[in-house]
Amino acid sequence: MSDAVEQDGQAAEPVSEDERGRRRRARRVNALRGARRVLGRPGHLGTLRERLALLDGVGDVHDLDQPSDVYGNGVVETLETKVAGLLGTEAAAFFPTGTMAQQVALRCWAGRTGDRTVALHALAHPEVHERDAFSRVSGLRPVRLTSEPRLPTAGEVRDFEEPFGALMLELPLRDAGFVLPFWEELTAVVDAARERDAVVHFDGARLWETTTHFGRPLHEIASLADSVYVSFYKSLGGYGGAALAGPQPLIDEAKAWRHRYGGQVFQQFPTVLSALAGLERELPRLPAYVAHARVVAAALREGFVAAGVPWARVHPGTPHTHEFQVWLPYDVDVLSEAAIRQGEETKTVLFANGWAEKGPGVAATEVSVRAEALEWTADDVRAAVAEFVSRLTEEAGAAGEAGTTAGVST
Repeated sequence: MSDAVEQDGQAAEPVSEDERGRRRRARRVNALRGARRVLGRPGHLGTLRERLALLDGVGDVHDLDQPSDVYGNGVVETLETKVAGLLGTEAAAFFPTGTMAQQVALRCWAGRTGDRTVALHALAHPEVHERDAFSRVSGLRPVRLTSEPRLPTAGEVRDFEEPFGALMLELPLRDAGFVLPFWEELTAVVDAARERDAVVHFDGARLWETTTHFGRPLHEIASLADSVYVSFYKSLGGYGGAALAGPQPLIDEAKAWRHRYGGQVFQQFPTVLSALAGLERELPRLPAYVAHARVVAAALREGFVAAGVPWARVHPGTPHTHEFQVWLPYDVDVLSEAAIRQGEETKTVLFANGWAEKGPGVAATEVSVRAEALEWTADDVRAAVAEFVSRLTEEAGAAGEAGTTAGVST
């Protein structure tokens, strides 16, 4: 599919789908940057000056008169010790990326179990977003327990037809809607893996925000697994980076592999300091974000009903974390344009993320409720829905007219 752009009265030039997508994203980001009201403003979209401001006051969380880090010592070790303490593990290792951290963790476990097969969900991050890194880079063999939009069940783990050395669980499962199991379900799944003599690894990129749903502290959640990966930018707003936490022998070996994988970076203090700042400032606020996400989700449902949208879904109905999905019965183009126009015209952004097709005439987007959303009341959300739907109706009507015209021309 391609579009056309007319310039100075000249014949329209075709625009590729990729170029259309780039232009749309640029408009969406600009609308978000210029908005006065948003549900969440991702830090990575800020200017360099705004990003550097994240380190303002960081002397309160680390002594800036201490020597800088060199190849993983100093402030890096301080962060590793803090993460191990929060998760209740013997040790932790800082990694530049979560992709590297998890490959290293599961490679190390494969050496211990003698089995390179990793059981995971079909929607798990390594399966969807990492270009087959497990198999192409680390020699691991991923097998899919299920593709259902939920975490694997104990029965699926116990009855899986092939042996596997490690079970990987993404908590929450982002591409299924940031969903989590109930605590009893999670412990049953872990027990089923243990029955098969498999180790359990948590992809906990967003583990920080699961405590409200589970009703358990971080260290108790992490204690179910043999190793845990956490991210410092997805929930905590840092510049990047990740940590692998687990028993000391595993972490010692992981640091050796970190070096082999090119993760032994000369100096990482800006990223590490931003992680320490996130743990100090954002981590205590996450339960409030989760609680308010439930208010926002309910108001969204009510707003769409009041606006007469024929079908709308907030998934999960009661969000498990401060992030969730919204599904609507319109094409991606129509929804994208309505969302962008709302930001451009009202300086209020209700849907900051892109839309993805989920079926014929159905699309979904992710909603992240962060500090900025705490100022929104339920009435504010419902009002923003009404403004969005008014533009959605206009865009849907225009799209329908265009389709009719095209049909007549043909």
